[in-house]
Amino acid sequence: MGGGSTDTMTGEATLKEVIGRLGRAMEVLEDAVGARFEHEQDYAEAEAEVQRMNADRARLAQELDNSEARAERLEEANKEVSRRLVTAMETIRAVLDR
Repeated sequence: MGGGSTDTMTGEATLKEVIGRLGRAMEVLEDAVGARFEHEQDYAEAEAEVQRMNADRARLAQELDNSEARAERLEEANKEVSRRLVTAMETIRAVLDR
């Protein structure tokens, strides 16, 4: 009879140990799932930021192209004004030299 009592105590202890291990394993699993969820959320946020940066880059590239085109137009206008000034000065000299 004493042997049966010991088996029951050992069985209860083993069952409690198994339940305890199962509980700890569940906690570890929950932590892992939570960490994975946070990682995926961080990844989604980083991906969204990369998309915003790419959109900004495209916008800035377009603005740069527009600015370069405007600078070229201004340079051409400047050259034309210089040519006209030279022509006007030559005309004035010719008139004064008469």
